[in-house]
Amino acid sequence: MTKILFICHGNICRSAMAESMCRQLLAEAGREDVVVDSAATSREEIGNPMYPPAQAKLTEKGVAIGDHRARQLEAADYDRYDWLIGMDEANMRNIRRICGGDPAGKVHLLLALADEPRPIADPWYTDDFETTYRDLARGLAALLAQIPAEG
Repeated sequence: MTKILFICHGNICRSAMAESMCRQLLAEAGREDVVVDSAATSREEIGNPMYPPAQAKLTEKGVAIGDHRARQLEAADYDRYDWLIGMDEANMRNIRRICGGDPAGKVHLLLALADEPRPIADPWYTDDFETTYRDLARGLAALLAQIPAEG
């Protein structure tokens, strides 16, 4: 069983969207061999649901959201997950700080997996949820292509 953790600053926009989108892609592909979750590097939004404009964008695209509640990344998550996926360089630094480094090479910038080593802009600040959705979709396709089905 492969386990993926998507991580951003508050866990109410990018990582929460990535979690929902990835879950749907996996369900559509009949992949029950991958587990996904998401977390924040900060404590600012702990317990809060997905940001309403992020929910609206996913609803518009036909993506189920579920009962998301923001949680903070813990050092123990490094051992729980096979892939820790950050959305920008600040996330990457904070993931490594919280987890005590990346000795097993599990921490990745999402769009770098799609050969686009750039951040996914935070729509909390840009208010551009369409671009975030498209960037997440590109990154998720590249990530899932690297995870062979178990069987």
